[in-house]
Amino acid sequence: MTYGIVLFAALKVEKLFGQKSTKFGNLVYLFMKPVTCPRCSTPKPIKSGIVKGRQRYHCKACHYFFTVFKKGKSIDPYYVIKALQLYLEGVSLREVERLLGISHASVHNWIKKANLQLPPSPSYRPAYKVLSHAELIQFLQDPASLHKSGCMITELGDKFMVIRWERFRK
Repeated sequence: MTYGIVLFAALKVEKLFGQKSTKFGNLVYLFMKPVTCPRCSTPKPIKSGIVKGRQRYHCKACHYFFTVFKKGKSIDPYYVIKALQLYLEGVSLREVERLLGISHASVHNWIKKANLQLPPSPSYRPAYKVLSHAELIQFLQDPASLHKSGCMITELGDKFMVIRWERFRK
């Protein structure tokens, strides 16, 4: 079931942001994309001053003046997928913020944009641990650590996050 959630989140992110995850693709795209005229698509317009801190251009072919707008800061879709996955697994927005270092408001905006909703309140709660590779092996070798609980292991940078679901005790 978890793989379905990850795939679903990946497809949503690709659909919403129109790109697949590349490590430095956005930076290269911002600085290497040639400026073209929005009216006639002529390459190489000439610079024509600065207005409100933005470079102004003039197209010699159609005599059109235009400004190229700066794209905002973009976050790698890997982290968007990871944040949505954690949210769907029941981790709170503040905990996602602490784990991934991404603002909870950004995560909330992604959730609204993807139109995701949590399932009805379950009778279990997630508990997570961030472990190194050696700690993960030791955790998995202990049979008591997986007794009477569901478990998911996901990569988190150079570490691993183990999410366990334990039923509420009545």
